[in-house]
Amino acid sequence: MAETPSGSKPEGVAAATRPERLSEAVASSGFDALLVTRPVNIEYLTGFTGTNAACLTGPDIRVFLTDFRYADRAATEVAGWDVEIVDGEWLAGVARCVSEYVPGGTAGIEENHLTMRTGKLLTKQLTGGLSLADSGGMVERLRRSKDAVEVAAIAAAAELTDSIYSELFERGLVGRTEADVAGYAVGRMREHGAEPSFTPIVAAGPNGASPHAEPGPREIREGELVVIDMGSRLDGYCSDCTRTVATGEIEDEASRIYEVTLRANQSALEAVAAGRSAAEIDGVARDLITRAGYGEQFGHGLGHGVGMEIHEAPRLGPRSDDTLIAGDVVTVEPGIYLSGRYGVRIEDLVVVSADGISRNLSSHPKDLIKVD
Repeated sequence: MAETPSGSKPEGVAAATRPERLSEAVASSGFDALLVTRPVNIEYLTGFTGTNAACLTGPDIRVFLTDFRYADRAATEVAGWDVEIVDGEWLAGVARCVSEYVPGGTAGIEENHLTMRTGKLLTKQLTGGLSLADSGGMVERLRRSKDAVEVAAIAAAAELTDSIYSELFERGLVGRTEADVAGYAVGRMREHGAEPSFTPIVAAGPNGASPHAEPGPREIREGELVVIDMGSRLDGYCSDCTRTVATGEIEDEASRIYEVTLRANQSALEAVAAGRSAAEIDGVARDLITRAGYGEQFGHGLGHGVGMEIHEAPRLGPRSDDTLIAGDVVTVEPGIYLSGRYGVRIEDLVVVSADGISRNLSSHPKDLIKVD
């Protein structure tokens, strides 16, 4: 069951450091070491924000590699790792390091994040009988369960997003273009030291019937629904929130659709708990919308994980095989879309806790409001 923010201590996993947790995972996987090359995973493990690096880790290995351009940054950002500066050709240097530390063993690699050409070049330069094998998203599995520090960062990004919603609605929408509203939101994020988690969606009237509408030159008019979907990326972590508002009196069916969507959102939030299947939670919202006669107008999944990236595991949808775990941060975003007329989506960001009382990080009101 989800609660709204109340200043309570952030939920999330605690315990060993991220590199320690990864070393334990490597040891239990059967690999002698893991070569991490995906930038977001390197940042997660080390705090390094440069564009060229790799990590080699295992039960007795913790080596960070970068090149001369980032030597000073690595000295500032990376702690608890043996930092090595690769001279000469990058892949050759990485291959030398892996061959030295894992002679005759097997190293896991992030196969989904290496091009075929890079993988072949790396393999060609290995020595000492070392073999490589796909690690199957080992770091991503660790990233899924957020610790308290991560939850606090996501909560801060969500709070910033909520405050910008308030500013947008106080500023007014009628007569402004969708692009102007989106641009203002992005500008305010940057003034607060953040970046958008994704290009904001501002979709008025019939444009709201497209779940991933792009803000354009259309002016927002009086008496229509406006869907705004945005998030901030602050201190390396994302938020995601959608609110739908009216710019005056709207037709009865539009009001009814809003109420159905709101009930679906609230019912699914109450169902969020560790140990429940993502498909089951999706079904809570989907069944309610279907019973109201709009099942075919809810064509996307209920939600997705959020963290350092705006789309992470788990996936909440009717065909998802995921089960929620403590530390997941997920969106709950049911929607109804009537082609050529309007759409409604209401999205909150929720932390899944071990005690069954999940925490809603999205605090901006959800009752249908009218904005000038």
